Amino acid sequence: MPIYILNDKIEFPPVAGAEDGIVAIGGDLKAERLIMAYKSGIFPWYSEEEPIIWHSPEQRFVLFLEELHISKSMKRVLNSTRFSVTFDSDFSFVINQCASVNRKGQDGTWIIKEMIDAYVNLHHLGYAHSVEVWHEEKIVGGVYGVSIGKCFFAESMFHTVSNASKIALINLVKFLKKNDFLFLDAQVFTEHVATMGAIEIPRNEFIQLLNNGIQFSDKIGKWHL
Repeated sequence: MPIYILNDKIEFPPVAGAEDGIVAIGGDLKAERLIMAYKSGIFPWYSEEEPIIWHSPEQRFVLFLEELHISKSMKRVLNSTRFSVTFDSDFSFVINQCASVNRKGQDGTWIIKEMIDAYVNLHHLGYAHSVEVWHEEKIVGGVYGVSIGKCFFAESMFHTVSNASKIALINLVKFLKKNDFLFLDAQVFTEHVATMGAIEIPRNEFIQLLNNGIQFSDKIGKWHL
């Protein structure tokens, strides 16, 4: 299947025939296009020297909220008073930390300035949200992503203190469950999130779940714990 080249028109080809998970190349990161992409099971992922590459992996990494696994050691951390958690208190800081904090086995970042600006704009529009984990009056961990209907698309997380990103994700999942969300999309496999209960499912199964979830009203605006 040839690679679809996007132009100024806000549209995407069907994801079913995407080779190696690549649906299209080009276009822009305007809010309207990003929202359409997520509703279609597509997300942007590319490096600074590349055009925008739109992905829909054949295997999608999903955390069903009721399957969240919290280890005994994490339960002790959660029950302590060492950390506090907020929602949407400093989205810009969280996404910039996700872009800059080094990760084991990762060379460089896909969260370039163009991406940061686009998602900060989505945050201002009420679609993108962040979770902040605080320790000694500093944000030491967090996660951000996009909410559409009853679906949450987690984009990235970071920590500068051990366990802080897990605390962010756990609190996010608890919030989503409380508000009747259907799933958290983690996009592609990571060992970190797999230990917390996420699994890979076929793309066609994910699209069915997605089509169900986006029928609900969007939970737009600032979120509160």
